[in-house]
Amino acid sequence: MSEATEQKPVEELTLEEAAEELERLATAIGHHDKLYYQKDAPEVSDAEYDALRQRNDAIEARYPELVREDSPSHRVGAAPAEEFGKVRHAVPMLSLANGFSEEDIRDFWQRIHRFLNLKEDDRLVLTAEPKIDGLSASLRYEKGKFVLGATRGDGREGENVTENLRTIKSIPGTLKGKNIPDVFEVRGEVYMGHADFEALNERQEKDGKPRFANPRNAAAGSLRQLDPKVTARRPLDFFAYAWGEVSELPGETQYDVVKTLESWGFTVNEHFHRCDSVEEMLSFYRKIEEQRASLGYDIDGVVYKVDSLSLQDRLGYVSRSPRWALAHKFPAEQATTVLEKIEIQVGRTGKLTPVARLKPVTVGGVVVSNATLHNEDEIDRLGVKLGDTVIVQRAGDVIPQIVRVVEEKRPKGAKKFKFPDRCPECGSHAVREVNPKTGKMDADRRCTGGLVCPAQAVERLRHFVSRNAFDIEGLGEKQIAAFYQDELVQRPDEIFTLEERDKSNLKKLKDREGWGATSVKNLFKAIDDRREVSLDRFIFALGIRHVGETNARLLARSYGTLENFEKQMLAAHDRESGAWEELLSIDGVGEVLAESVVEFFDEKHNREVLDALKKAGVKATPLEAQEATSPISGKTVVFTGSLEQMTRSEAKAKAEQMGAKVSGSVSAKTDLVVAGPGAGSKLTKAKELGVETITEDEWMEMARGN
Repeated sequence: MSEATEQKPVEELTLEEAAEELERLATAIGHHDKLYYQKDAPEVSDAEYDALRQRNDAIEARYPELVREDSPSHRVGAAPAEEFGKVRHAVPMLSLANGFSEEDIRDFWQRIHRFLNLKEDDRLVLTAEPKIDGLSASLRYEKGKFVLGATRGDGREGENVTENLRTIKSIPGTLKGKNIPDVFEVRGEVYMGHADFEALNERQEKDGKPRFANPRNAAAGSLRQLDPKVTARRPLDFFAYAWGEVSELPGETQYDVVKTLESWGFTVNEHFHRCDSVEEMLSFYRKIEEQRASLGYDIDGVVYKVDSLSLQDRLGYVSRSPRWALAHKFPAEQATTVLEKIEIQVGRTGKLTPVARLKPVTVGGVVVSNATLHNEDEIDRLGVKLGDTVIVQRAGDVIPQIVRVVEEKRPKGAKKFKFPDRCPECGSHAVREVNPKTGKMDADRRCTGGLVCPAQAVERLRHFVSRNAFDIEGLGEKQIAAFYQDELVQRPDEIFTLEERDKSNLKKLKDREGWGATSVKNLFKAIDDRREVSLDRFIFALGIRHVGETNARLLARSYGTLENFEKQMLAAHDRESGAWEELLSIDGVGEVLAESVVEFFDEKHNREVLDALKKAGVKATPLEAQEATSPISGKTVVFTGSLEQMTRSEAKAKAEQMGAKVSGSVSAKTDLVVAGPGAGSKLTKAKELGVETITEDEWMEMARGN
């Protein structure tokens, strides 16, 4: 993974730059998620991690056609560690979207109003509470008895830490009161207070053991001990603030249910508060920020939630987070250090990115030694020279960013950095191209080496075998790089001929350093197991520009088979054809994406790669229909006219949840048209084509049944 990433403002990113940046962000955030959720050993601060997600979300909002299937906006946490038993969450433990400014909070308030068609003076109540910096946990109670406890894990499957949770005094073994529901999953945060944290570190030093870095790491590490006796000796606490699977809810609002949790014996935050205006929300945030240092436990922001549970149901969810909640995070921090040298890193598409190597400095508890410099124009803009003292901000992307140079501390004879005009990886020319649309020179310098550049070729192969593509276990980045260097695997199809070629090689794979008969056998089996993958994985693995996992799934659902997909993309070469029109009619496929896919199939060498894969026995299987019991599963639906009982956003989200494809235009491929009042040309065309049409009332009945 390249440590550097583009820091150009989102609104200035080209489509190509945005696609590359989203891929890099997905890899980086996945890496940090694993360290944070599985290893309890984060490399970056919360503010820096939040900045990654914030930039990812901003790019996706600007270029929705580029949203990837492995996007951080689609996932939560990381897979459970193998040492613990797994617990499948009946109701997913999702994360929260983040806000960082007052403008973000006002936008959140307005989004809720727009989605629900509320007027500005309609009363809307939200709850507000400190965001605890700990480890999320879910506690299952049956007949009032605590029977199962789990970590968040990846949001759908967590780790079984029941016995460890039983040792926490603020988690009741039996709920107090009457009329306790038969099933109730209480959710909240395991944390460690400041005083307890200091006492624990004193004991660690006394026993000759290393100190914990911060209370969050200490709490996470303590809860995830294999021996519950170790957990019992750690001073953990628990705040309850939410719920998962329940047989019955003891209230109609967030506030009422949380207060009921308190009556059952749980500790809820004393600062839990209701707000009925955005100004009151912001006032609460400022008050908590002022009190942050005196709370006695770590927080990293404030959480807002729509109070009415019925409105929460209407608002629903987007990917990894609910529409009805937002985390208002505290700002990032800065520090001063010295820029010692600048190195150039080459990305998968050949982009040369300068990275500042810094004298290590601690910024808010995190040691920073690298910072991105974006491109040569940014170096010129900052006026940075080798040896300069610089201000570093921990709100960067994959690594922090340099905010400015402290010129009065510049050493005598400081030299300006000369940006290379040749690729440091392969020696090919590195050039800045002129954008044909704007006539301006691109900000980035790119290697012209293409497939001869190891920085690009290895990354293309790594992408092919990655988790959301062919997902070949045992063939990671290290193995791909080694196989490429030794000319064992230089193209995707050679992965699937590796075993056969190994039989005739004088030096067998099992005799290579780091390998053995068992590991080679396991690798060949893993490769054989992936000779057949779902069509969306196959399409994504090809590395077509602008085609992430989400778009790959859209294309796979729309065309059904690889053969049909290829045939239709070749036919779409004619921009006047029905194949081209059909491609553009797919909701979520814009003209830029369509051009990219068709151009991919126009290239002979790309088709040769596909043919070679097929010859090697690789197959793509059609996707299974989502929500198979739905009456519109696998069908194309068009909404037209004004919807009065459900907003257009709600209707689209519900249709997709039921397994349908939502299109913006009516064609012979359309299966169903939902026509509200004022439906015009689309309804007329549907009748001309004989497409089934239903009213909004009929749609609501269909939606309620699924």
